[in-house]
Amino acid sequence: MSNFLGEFDCKLDAKGRMMIPVGLKKQLPEAVSEGLVINRGFEKHLVIYTRKEWDKIVDDLSKLNSYEKKTREFIRYFTRGASELLLDSAGRVLLPKSLLEYAGIGADVVLACQFNKIEVWAKEAYDAQLDDEPENFANLAEEVMGGAGRRGDD
Repeated sequence: MSNFLGEFDCKLDAKGRMMIPVGLKKQLPEAVSEGLVINRGFEKHLVIYTRKEWDKIVDDLSKLNSYEKKTREFIRYFTRGASELLLDSAGRVLLPKSLLEYAGIGADVVLACQFNKIEVWAKEAYDAQLDDEPENFANLAEEVMGGAGRRGDD
């Protein structure tokens, strides 16, 4: 599993193409040969996966019980709009217009790395979300990470 690191400000050109930042591109050596997959996020943003990570997700989804209505709906909504991204010779990817519209993304974009995925946010939406940081982040950390047996690192 890849563990991506970093936060990158990017710009889209008029055609919806984005240059992959050098610092991120170094973390994606297989992207040129295998490609990437972009999909809707759970909030109004997009998510980029390596092809290998996307294949793991699809494998997990294929094991769910498709006779259950909630399962079918989840799979349908989760995979809606999923598209392959290929790097061109200039190191750019073309982001699908329908996904950009879904996420409200204009020219200014933030790529926020989280473990095995890269979130793609409209800069304004990302900044607004981070401005809404809980008043006491330490309390949130305790609620989420304070389970028995966990090591307490700062």
